[in-house]
Order: sequence, then structure tokens, then C-alpha cells
Amino acid sequence: MIDAPGLRPSTDRIRETLFNWLGQDLSGLRCLDLFAGTGSLGFEAASRNAEATVLIERDKKTYANLLANFKLLQSSPAPGHVEIVHQDALEFLSRQPNLSSHLIFIDPPFQDANLLDRAVTLAGPICDDSSGGGIYIEFPASRKLGELEALLPGWYCGKYLEAGQVKACLFRSRRD
Repeated sequence: MIDAPGLRPSTDRIRETLFNWLGQDLSGLRCLDLFAGTGSLGFEAASRNAEATVLIERDKKTYANLLANFKLLQSSPAPGHVEIVHQDALEFLSRQPNLSSHLIFIDPPFQDANLLDRAVTLAGPICDDSSGGGIYIEFPASRKLGELEALLPGWYCGKYLEAGQVKACLFRSRRD
């Protein structure tokens, strides 16, 4: 396990709950794993037949670790396309066309509330959850869910979990 500032991998319990919410088959979904860290969310989506999964990581050491993990996983490759990008997640999001992804994972370092807020705000227009998916957010237990809901007009928290110092929510759009 790599030691990087703010790296806090999703716990097994939270990850299991998330993928129970999403289902076993993510066929046809285009996924973004922002602030990828260990890549556990993105790699899990890829293993569940996501059409394409992009993992974005800014930290150089963590990015190198992601590449190494991906290489190890190639002994049983995922059916969809997996891309690992060394870039700032907010910069990456700002260049994505509206409705270009189906499932977006947002799990930034907790010490920077502004980073979370900016990522959530940018993700709303990019996500098209009409064929499944949504915007999954992990955030500190000290934050109120209503603060995130205010950043995502047209979205609602469809699934919610609290586990220790972490809250998690899967947002769904109100689009018809």
C-alpha cells in the first residue's frame, strides 16, 4: 500500500455496499474514477463489464502505483477499456462534454472541502445516468448531506450510507 497525503481507500464494507447498489453488471456504462488513489472503485467497475473506465490521479507516486496495480490485474483483463490518466481531476472534468459519462466516483482527500465541492459541481452536467450509474460521493461524516445536494441541482440522493467517519451517497438525476 502506498502512503500518499490524503489517500484513504474506500473500505471493503463501503465498496461492497456501493456495488450492491449498482448491481453486478455495469455493461455499457462509461465510468470516471476521480481522485483514483488505489483504483479500487474504478477497477471494480471495470471488472463488472463497464464499457470504459477512466481513472484520474494527480499524485505522481500514486499514479505509478495505479499503473503497477493495473499491470498485475492484466492476468485476468476486464472486458471494457481501462485508461489511467495522470492529471488533476478538476482539470480533467472541466474538459469533458456534457452527458459523456454514466457513473462518476468522487472520493477526494477529505482535508480539502473545496476540492470536493468543485468536483461535485463539475460532475453534475457530465453525468448521464439514464442507463444506470449516477454520481457516487464519499465525504467526511462532519459534512451534511444537504450541503452536497445544494451543489447538484436536478439530482437527489438515491442511496445513502454512514460508516464511521465516512458518509457515502449515490446521487441519481431527476431527468426524464
